[in-house]
Order: sequence, then structure tokens, then C-alpha cells
Amino acid sequence: MSHSSDDLQQALRASGRRLTPQRRLILQVLEESDGHLEADALYDRVKARDAEISLATVYRTLAVLREVGLVEEHRLGQDHGHFEAVREQPHYHFTCLSCGEVIEFDTPLIAQIEQALDEQQGVRVTSTHLHVSGYCARCRDGVVERARRGLNEHGVS
Repeated sequence: MSHSSDDLQQALRASGRRLTPQRRLILQVLEESDGHLEADALYDRVKARDAEISLATVYRTLAVLREVGLVEEHRLGQDHGHFEAVREQPHYHFTCLSCGEVIEFDTPLIAQIEQALDEQQGVRVTSTHLHVSGYCARCRDGVVERARRGLNEHGVS
């Protein structure tokens, strides 16, 4: 979802904040990214466009953009966050336990679950996060083969 400057400015003003060039740049880099960026990787990309920006500014800006609902943070099976700009269409994440690949996917089943919750419990779901872990197609065969030979993930019996 690409946020216009007006939308971005309105979201920030509603929370009592200003639209700074750094905030605009950080959100732009996240929107242009084809994946989920760790804060350090985001910093590297932003620093390539603005040599004056600091890592602390990136972290503070991520916190602000998360607070106003323009950025999401996902753990994706690791102990540190990965960030992405909020999108109009929901999507979910699969993380390979072997290589760390993150695969985004959508499924109508989540909407069915949300509807069933509404009908059965009378709730209104406003946000859904689903993270699935396992082995991607490339790593799955190696895991099956090691298991057949009685070896663990690292090839040790």
C-alpha cells in the first residue's frame, strides 16, 4: 500500500506528530521493499539515500509509524523484529526453520474463521496475525532424508 504524503501527514497529525523527511523516507523504503526488513537492513537502505540519518532515528521512526498504524512488526520465528508497511490486503507468513525463508500467503480460510467467530461469539475481528513455521520446499527433502538416516537438523546422529 503506497501512502500519499497527505495520508501520511494526516495519520501523523492525528497522533500529534509531524511529517518529517526522515519519516517519509523510511516509510517509502519499507513500501518499496519486496520483503520484511530488519531495522539494521532498513537503516542501510535509508542511509544510502540520506547519509545524515542515524540508526536511532530509524528505530524511533519505526516505533512512531507502528503506533499510527502505518508499519507492522513481525517476529517471524526469530528474536528480533522484521518490519513492513501496512497493506490493504491481509497476508500471512510462513518461515522455514532451516533456511529462514519467509513466504507470504493469503487464504480464504482466515476470513471464514473470522466470520465463524462473529456468528458464534458475536465478536468483531479487527486484526489477524498468522505465522506458520516448518520447512520450505527446498529444505523439506533434506529434513526427510536426515530423519530417514536418523540424523538431526545439523547432520549429527
